[in-house]
Amino acid sequence: MCDKMKAVAVTSEKKIEIIEINKPAIKPNQVLVKIKACALCTYEQRVYTGVKKFPLPFIGGHEIAGEIVQAGSNVDVSIYKPGTRVAARILYKCGVCYYCHRGKENLCVDINKQLINEPGIYGIGGLGQYVALDTTQIWILPEDISFEKAALTEPLACIVNSVWQGNPQLGDDVVIIGGGIMGMLHLLCLKLQGTRIIMSEPDEKRRNLALELGCDYVIDPFKTDPVKEVKELTDGRGADVVFNTTSISSVAEQAVQMTGYLGRCVMYSSQYPDVPIKISTNWLHNSEAVITGAVSPSIRSFDAAVNLLSKNIINPEKLISAVFDYTEAAQAFEAAIRPDTYRVIIKF
Repeated sequence: MCDKMKAVAVTSEKKIEIIEINKPAIKPNQVLVKIKACALCTYEQRVYTGVKKFPLPFIGGHEIAGEIVQAGSNVDVSIYKPGTRVAARILYKCGVCYYCHRGKENLCVDINKQLINEPGIYGIGGLGQYVALDTTQIWILPEDISFEKAALTEPLACIVNSVWQGNPQLGDDVVIIGGGIMGMLHLLCLKLQGTRIIMSEPDEKRRNLALELGCDYVIDPFKTDPVKEVKELTDGRGADVVFNTTSISSVAEQAVQMTGYLGRCVMYSSQYPDVPIKISTNWLHNSEAVITGAVSPSIRSFDAAVNLLSKNIINPEKLISAVFDYTEAAQAFEAAIRPDTYRVIIKF
């Protein structure tokens, strides 16, 4: 008879329940990780609000941190011993597809594979009390890092991948559109790149936090034309790199317009709804600008994020808006979808 565990599930639109499912059994090359903290990504929030349609009950959760409680028979327990704190890249990678073979596991054809092995239950499973993971999926953390901070490894890894896509150089003018959690994490990373940072964000509190975190200029797009403002700040050239962290397609069009000759425009955020934008192909021809995207963390970017957090090079604690016990998961989801929060974390 299988042992049971509790899990946080979306059971219908805007309804959360604590359900009981089978505790995962580990394979010889796996460890059993007790989840200590799981941050609520936009992905889970969209399933909760019904914006993203998904079979229910849905147990999401991929921004996780926890501790090893059991090791498989082929696992070196001198390294992966019980009690060890870990962050996990829980996203699936097949290892054999075209993209995995090119070191782009974040584009794996099976990245959205559901990892819960229980009939009638769907999702990746980080919002359960335990998860079974290969040792290749986990990174050992120092004992003094909080589980809440460690839960932000995955979103930070996404931003590292995005920054690498933008490839800013020392002294570049860089624009971040949007001052939510992902915009702020971009800001923290870009400060390490030696760039001058401009953020476009309508909310005054977020603009003030951006300045506190080291942003050089902030723009209120409700009071001024942000494209014109960026051009004025860059002697008419436009920005060297632009990161759009919003899900608004009209803003995505602004992001392209802010990009200067030889610039790079990174569409970081997914678009809901996805409305096509207009781009002048003649401008693209003449400017040699690059418009690209950034999605999910690669293994390399996840490793970098672990180092940034473990060595306290980046401290994202100001971006943790609230922490809820898993028994308060309904309140946690409601807090997460509010526009004035950054990351909300559920602890187990």
